[in-house]
Amino acid sequence: MNNLDSVQFSAVIIVGLLVFFYGGTFYISTRIGKKQENADGYMTAGNKIGFGISAASMTATWIWASSMYASAASGYTYGISGPIHYGLWGALMILFIYPFGKRIRSVAPKAHTLAEVMHARHGRSSQLMLAGSNIVGSVISLMSNFIAGGVLIAMLSPFTFIQGVVAVAGGVLLYSLWSGFRASVLTDFVQVMAMLGAVAIIVPVIFFAAGFPAAFETGAANLTPQQGNFFSSDAFLGQGAPYIAAVLAYAIGNQTIAQRLFAVREDLIKPTFITATIGYGAMVIGVGMLGVLALYLGFEPTDGDINNLIPEMAATYLPAILLAVFFIMIIGALSSTADSDLAALSSIMMADVYGQNIAGKEKANPKTMLLVGRMTMVVATAAAVAFASLQLNILDLLVFVGALWGALVFPVLASFYWDKVTNKAFTTSVIAALALFLPVRFGWIPMSGGIGLIVDVLSVIGIGVVLGLMTFGFFGIRVGKVVGVVAALVSAPFVIGFLHDYATLSASLVAYAVSTVVCWAMSIGQTERFDFALIRQRTGNFDDDDPRRDPTPEPAKEA
Repeated sequence: MNNLDSVQFSAVIIVGLLVFFYGGTFYISTRIGKKQENADGYMTAGNKIGFGISAASMTATWIWASSMYASAASGYTYGISGPIHYGLWGALMILFIYPFGKRIRSVAPKAHTLAEVMHARHGRSSQLMLAGSNIVGSVISLMSNFIAGGVLIAMLSPFTFIQGVVAVAGGVLLYSLWSGFRASVLTDFVQVMAMLGAVAIIVPVIFFAAGFPAAFETGAANLTPQQGNFFSSDAFLGQGAPYIAAVLAYAIGNQTIAQRLFAVREDLIKPTFITATIGYGAMVIGVGMLGVLALYLGFEPTDGDINNLIPEMAATYLPAILLAVFFIMIIGALSSTADSDLAALSSIMMADVYGQNIAGKEKANPKTMLLVGRMTMVVATAAAVAFASLQLNILDLLVFVGALWGALVFPVLASFYWDKVTNKAFTTSVIAALALFLPVRFGWIPMSGGIGLIVDVLSVIGIGVVLGLMTFGFFGIRVGKVVGVVAALVSAPFVIGFLHDYATLSASLVAYAVSTVVCWAMSIGQTERFDFALIRQRTGNFDDDDPRRDPTPEPAKEA
């Protein structure tokens, strides 16, 4: 069934497609480059990006090759509801960012990273904790995108997986290095327009080439009862619920998202995120349905590697010209996120490591910052290429990183709204949450008996925290508290006793619960109140010509 030999491209065609794509994006980046590059522009493009480019960039960043591959993998694994759980919840998480984003921008309008704001709010340890988690997350994201590119090139050409990884990594670095974040957002606009057009053509063609709709009648026997059930509990517990928790953490903790939040014009935050919500959901759910189709067809990816599913479906059912379009679509998807990761990593090293902790805010040299940012991109690319050779499962990577960031969600959000949260409460709560997340996630401790019960109880609290935070963003603290308590009480009879069997979900919920309880308990009795106006004073542009730079000494922050 997987007749790949007849649809492989020659080395010349693959090289031509890569030169066309990366050469074009490099040309675009050179057109916006500046002879005297600005450090703040390299990180946030002057905080004044308009609606069209910002919405397209937000969509392109959230849609990566891994999103497409993982959505299809979810459909192939869980059946008809799999892509819905993946795409719908991922889309809604973009929507949930904007009310929190408006608050973040109001207190830190000229910040470059969330970690920089945490430095202004708390001090060094909280800043480095958030920055460190983003470094890990962005390197893993880079690695997974390079894996996707390497698999695609190896499957459709004579080149090896490693050669494909190197080609993609070199192409992304080529144009990202030139103008940093500005290059990322402008090329994102071109890439997302191309992806939307490609999906609108490619997905229907594959469906009809595979015998739709008859394939869904003749192939129903290939599905288990759970896979054929739109309201499958396996799909919800194995994919939907973990992803709800994971993507909320991505939304709050991920620097690639925060960078766009700080870059877009403040009055355009809401329409930008609403538009990105619709674009992401439509595209990712559409591609994910190819996994459902493969399940009905009894299609088996080579060597059982689910990362091969989408490329092999395309290679089997698309004519050569559309296969080339598909190739560009996937390369565009992975590149749009990879360049965002490089821009995020460079901003973290420029603003948080060099700007705040090595040179100091008032003494940081913008030219040195640019050098640090560009060197970071080169080193991060090399590291991600090295890690990509491990060829880890993309879906597992996504959920793991999202769950890991779950430990940060409540302490970060509380730091923007609650003036009692301290540096010690922030740091202790995150460390405590990670200390319990890791053994639950990887099964380092037996989940039987009392330990399993404790994990279930913490998971119930985590359910209340997640739903309460989502509600709080739109409707305020009172409604958020009510929804959180009701959600925990209603879910308790249904999940206590078995939820610990789902390690991914329970570990993520435990991280939310522990970080919330510890942070709240350590903050509630504090008598000192933080003045949020200080954040605006302590964050701002690094370039010498910025009138916001004020040499007046700041009041001492917490250690």
